[in-house]
Amino acid sequence: MRIRTVAFAVCLCAAALLGACGKRTDVGKNDTYIYCLNEDRTGLTKITYEFSGEDALENAQNVLEELSRPAEDIEYTPPIPEKVEVQDCQLRGSILDVDFNEAYLEMETLEEKLMRAAVVQSLVRIEGINAVSFTVEGEPLKDSESRTVGLMNVDDFVENTGSSPSAYQTGTLTLYFADGAGEKLVAEQRDVRYSSNVSKEKLIVEKLMQGPSGGEGYPTINPDANLLSVTIKDGICYVNFDSTFLTGAYDILPELTVYSIVNSLVEGTEAQKVQITINGETEAEYMDAVDLSQPLEAKEELIAAEE
Repeated sequence: MRIRTVAFAVCLCAAALLGACGKRTDVGKNDTYIYCLNEDRTGLTKITYEFSGEDALENAQNVLEELSRPAEDIEYTPPIPEKVEVQDCQLRGSILDVDFNEAYLEMETLEEKLMRAAVVQSLVRIEGINAVSFTVEGEPLKDSESRTVGLMNVDDFVENTGSSPSAYQTGTLTLYFADGAGEKLVAEQRDVRYSSNVSKEKLIVEKLMQGPSGGEGYPTINPDANLLSVTIKDGICYVNFDSTFLTGAYDILPELTVYSIVNSLVEGTEAQKVQITINGETEAEYMDAVDLSQPLEAKEELIAAEE
């Protein structure tokens, strides 16, 4: 009888401790968190998580490991299935490249989309990571229509965690990329759904940095560049990059990199001019060819004639 009483008391204490600790899905206002799937794997849910790595890459590796780990309670499930393995994880400036094994391609369409949403939205919460790229066995991930998915960030996903649909808006952007010869700009119409908390001007620059989604366009901006801020004041859009932006990454005319940004912003926002700054400074020149010290107007003559 005494043993039973002691055992019962121990159980009560354990239950009390568990209750005091709370569940990981009980995310408070000031808690740091990542995303997993809900119990029936139909949507996302937040779980508490402490980012304890020494740098962005280590934090990313830890998060990917956590997103593969079995759940600690039944209110959530890990987004990365057991058979899907992360084979590599590398940081390119502020872009994280994640490579999976071929089991990734065996996931059902809905499961893959939810998994991708949870992983990307968790990784971009890490300071120093602005976008994520997926590959499978070293090959770029493609969607159901065989189009390269490309870079992803939080704006590429509608958060399915009970938030109101009114927190998102849709639109069509006109983005300018380089043509195949690297001598002219070509327009790409991009349908987007994005958070109301993200300004349209910032969205345009981020989409340019992600590169074209297909068609005849080619990327213009060094993928290692970091976008520091985008603001509009008195008809001028100020786009602030780090110094990596000044290093060209593609065999195109230097003017195309600068005016892919300028033309896209002037056409898509209320700005009449664009001032590109480097670490907040205006005294810069892009590739010894384009003076960035003054606000720039759009150049229609750089746009390729429609055939």
